Amino acid sequence: MSTAETVRDGAVREGFVHDGSAHDGAVRERTPARRAAAPWHADPYVRALHAGRGPLFLRRADGWMLPLDVERWCADADAADRTVLRRCQGPILDIGCGPGRLVAALALNGRPCLGIDVSQAAVARTVRTGGPALCRSVFEPLPGEGRWGTALLIDGNIGIGGDPRALLARVAQLMAPDGLLIVETAAADVDERVRVRVDDGQGDMGTAFPWARVGLQALLRHAHAAGWSPVEQWTARDRGFVSLRRTPPLPRSATER
Repeated sequence: MSTAETVRDGAVREGFVHDGSAHDGAVRERTPARRAAAPWHADPYVRALHAGRGPLFLRRADGWMLPLDVERWCADADAADRTVLRRCQGPILDIGCGPGRLVAALALNGRPCLGIDVSQAAVARTVRTGGPALCRSVFEPLPGEGRWGTALLIDGNIGIGGDPRALLARVAQLMAPDGLLIVETAAADVDERVRVRVDDGQGDMGTAFPWARVGLQALLRHAHAAGWSPVEQWTARDRGFVSLRRTPPLPRSATER
């Protein structure tokens, strides 16, 4: 059975095909074109996922390093995560699902969901924990486009691609008209676009790739520019979250009709 078929909502059933082969337990799919190796395939990241722990960092060119919470990513969904999961509606797309704790928790509760990630190792771990997952970028064609009820950008994943507005515009294409987007923001009041490498803190680094860090105020600016309106803001265990919906179009004036 394909990963898409495990998502029991008609909105996301149509999806993709695969050849039934697997690598590290993850489904290997057919895509229209072969992808270049993704930066999250870098050995430090893969080793950390296999071990279930760090240290692991995102390292900027100037040497500054952002610690990555691998242990939390590889654990079960915690109390802060559950505040996100309770707000989800309809079929749920976890963008940058990592090792899959959110998808696994949703699937365990019978919620239709799909995780996507560019890391084969992350997708493999998600599948092993019981979560449906697909090895694909958010910027590639995805199952159920235009029909997802909720999209998640958690654990800093608003930084994917290094351009928050482009990512928010892409997510809008994936969502149902009344869909809900939930974003985790950086704790600091920051709005930066940088190139980073995955670094194990011991001299082993992956290839450079674009990333962004976005605090609450910056997210609200980018969301407004991309046609999203905030619904709710909350914090849990010192983590900040924002939910958004697409801004409805303004009614046409009488002269425009």
